[in-house]
Amino acid sequence: SPSISCAPMESFPHTHLDRDSTAAPMETGPQPGTPPRSPPSCSPTVEDDFQFILCEGCRQESPNLKLLTCLHTMCLGCLSENKPVGQCPVCRTAIPQASGIPDMDNLLFTSLQARLKVYKKIVDSDGPRCSRCRGEAAAVWCSECEEFLCTKCFEDHQWFFKKRSHEARRVEDLRAESAHRFLEDTRKSCNLFCSSPGHANQGHLSSIYCRTCEKALCCSCALLDSQHAPFCDIRSETQRRQEELGTMSRQLKQKRSSFEATYAALRDEAARLEQTQRETRELIRQRVEQLVRLIRQEEEELLGLVEARQEQGRRELARELERVEGVLQRMEAGERLVEKMSLYATEQEVMDMQPFIKHQLEELQRLQLAAARDRAQPGDFAECRARLQAL
Repeated sequence: SPSISCAPMESFPHTHLDRDSTAAPMETGPQPGTPPRSPPSCSPTVEDDFQFILCEGCRQESPNLKLLTCLHTMCLGCLSENKPVGQCPVCRTAIPQASGIPDMDNLLFTSLQARLKVYKKIVDSDGPRCSRCRGEAAAVWCSECEEFLCTKCFEDHQWFFKKRSHEARRVEDLRAESAHRFLEDTRKSCNLFCSSPGHANQGHLSSIYCRTCEKALCCSCALLDSQHAPFCDIRSETQRRQEELGTMSRQLKQKRSSFEATYAALRDEAARLEQTQRETRELIRQRVEQLVRLIRQEEEELLGLVEARQEQGRRELARELERVEGVLQRMEAGERLVEKMSLYATEQEVMDMQPFIKHQLEELQRLQLAAARDRAQPGDFAECRARLQAL
């Protein structure tokens, strides 16, 4: 997104780089009498493309999204109504907090929801109104102020911030872009602030990362406090964290195949159990129907035995299926979250969320599959067949 200088709106040049990195002049503001451009044809699919930012329980937008240790995202409403308390409603993984409410906020999804609301205003048929005068149609969006401005208010804005470099874009140009491009552009305007006490609320921008205390610092703190060392560029640190998450995600994807194979084997085993149960029931009926009334009681006992064995096997397989399914869902949630972090996360969101996500991915990597010989082998009807043979 090109930055707009502080010159009056009629005179400053504005350029836009196309895919071939060639600069082409572009008008700086909407021309009088120009009809508004219609929203892009892809706008109806925006909701479908960004379903991942919704609560995974109620599938609704929420300003209070929590990130669970299983890497699923739930709103406070779903967590409060969740039964049983202390488990993820999706994969049933335990929630460490006694209240059932996780401490980690999903800052990425909350930020994406807010930015998508701005984009929806832009592509709306009526278009956004000026955030300051409230009367005129907006011509420009200032990503620094997060405000829509009409032509007159934009000139005042440029004069007021003439010593700063605020990044602004024409509403018409933003309307022609996709939601994905809009989110990519707006995340670049975010800044990290110094983590030292008292500096975070004073707007001290940070470009330095201290590897000793694992915090972002401003230049003053880095120079005056000798305890902070060694240093590195904050952008290189966020890039390293993104790459670390990407590497872990790829490793997890490789491990996921073994869990998927086990899941498929368990499903096949469950189907085999059902088939064996049906066949055994039929065999029992054929044999018992040849007997007289004196052995009807034996028939009922045999049927009860089959039912008991079948139910026992079903419960054992259901528990194993549930466990492996929960792990697969956690892995899928982890891969999806890492992917969206890479695509849309700001540096602040990466710094806040990466350690938590990394810890949970490490927990997933430590999971091991139970060997086939260690699992119970349900569906053994040998005793039942022996009793039939005795009859």
